[in-house]
Amino acid sequence: MNKNTLVIGVLVATTLVASCGKSKSERVLFDGQAFRAKASYVDKKVSRADFTVTINGVSASLDGAREAGRYEGTRFCIQNFGTSKIVWKVGPETEPQNLRIDNDKLTFAGTCQRP
Repeated sequence: MNKNTLVIGVLVATTLVASCGKSKSERVLFDGQAFRAKASYVDKKVSRADFTVTINGVSASLDGAREAGRYEGTRFCIQNFGTSKIVWKVGPETEPQNLRIDNDKLTFAGTCQRP
């Protein structure tokens, strides 16, 4: 293998790895903002249906953060249970004064429902 082939191979591999992340045009916006949100199990050993969603940057838009949390919770339940049905303990419909906001992070808690 010559030097040019090696360089081209490295460039192609780097391009492929770099393209794995979402581009700005692929991100879903809520109220005109992109939010980083992550859903995770509360305790996988106890119940795989109970989860929390943490949404960063809530100060950009509370309404947008709430919808980003709904979206991420729905994705989580579809991926893990094949349904979008959720019973929220604290969620997008919770009154603003009852939301869990700390350090610019909004936290929801819910349970995925079986189909």
